[in-house]
Amino acid sequence: MPRVAVDVLLKREILDPQGRAVEEALPGLGYEGVGEVRVGKHLELVVDADGDELAERVDAMCQGFLTNPVIESYRWRVIEESERADA
Repeated sequence: MPRVAVDVLLKREILDPQGRAVEEALPGLGYEGVGEVRVGKHLELVVDADGDELAERVDAMCQGFLTNPVIESYRWRVIEESERADA
């Protein structure tokens, strides 16, 4: 069964106060030259589907539950075991 990674961010036209706070804090911590910080969600799930069914199921979950489509956008991809964020 494929492992899917879903990344969710506020849409570009929506202000991101959390991203702004991180961006403003970084220079004070010695990390210069960083801008346009956006903070979002990263989800990983194993889905019992393949091909077109996988795409339909993941999109349905994202649009119906995992995101707020009014203010958030998402991208998803199938990942390998070595790409897991918790590795």
